[in-house]
Amino acid sequence: MGGTAPSRSGDRRRGSVRPRHAGRAYPRRTSMRRGTRGLILAAGRGSRLGRLTSRRPKALVPLAGKPLIAHQLDSFREAGVHPVAVVSGYLGGQLRDLGVDLFENPEWSRTQMVRSLACAAPWLREGPTVISYGDVICAPSVLRRLAECEEEIAVACDLEWRRLWEARFDDPLADAETFRFAPDGSVAEIGHRPRRIAEIEAQYMGLFRLTPEGWRRIEQRLARWGRRETDGLDVTTLLDRLIEDDVRVAAVPVRGGWIEVDRPGDLELYERWIREGKSFLSACTRR
Repeated sequence: MGGTAPSRSGDRRRGSVRPRHAGRAYPRRTSMRRGTRGLILAAGRGSRLGRLTSRRPKALVPLAGKPLIAHQLDSFREAGVHPVAVVSGYLGGQLRDLGVDLFENPEWSRTQMVRSLACAAPWLREGPTVISYGDVICAPSVLRRLAECEEEIAVACDLEWRRLWEARFDDPLADAETFRFAPDGSVAEIGHRPRRIAEIEAQYMGLFRLTPEGWRRIEQRLARWGRRETDGLDVTTLLDRLIEDDVRVAAVPVRGGWIEVDRPGDLELYERWIREGKSFLSACTRR
């Protein structure tokens, strides 16, 4: 963080011509001298996992003999992102043994991810924060790259998302969302249902970073929109609305190095990779 306000001079219209990837102006990076902290949003049940979450939060579902959230906490630790807090909800008492600060979303069953984010507002006001979904595991290098971004609001995105999606789904458009770059390399569109592959220039990874100023911009809009509207917001819808409101959302591109767990088939896939002697984080990464 250098304290420099982000530029707003780029053409932010959705119809802008996409530049060649090599010509994009990537967000400037810093050295994490000011102590980037972490936050994991783990309030949801994960109903698509069925019986696997009948008696435990989704974040505690095991992979390779260890809960999902334990893998991600290890990555945060190795990346030098600390301290880390967690937002709990469904069966949240089971997360108390993680040894981290806990915030609670008592309305987890009727609200979406943005409400969980708001439950950690005191944490977000104190310093730059890398925020992760509770069902995502990232390589430490991915977390470091995002943590070093100087922008007020930034999202990590996978340029080679199809490697993971084609391993998980018969149709790579299944469960993917649109992601378009603006000419200046920031995000021009995110979170819509794609009709064709060309609308997906990268894939959002459930991983983003906010500075206190970035969170202040979000809080102002949440207050303006009101609880009835914001309780139903997911993160990509929030980001897309910020972009429409001319708020810059920086993109931090990576190439693989992450997984998400949404269905039992995801766990089966990653466990199979492990049996084959592959790392579940490297199997979908370009070599």
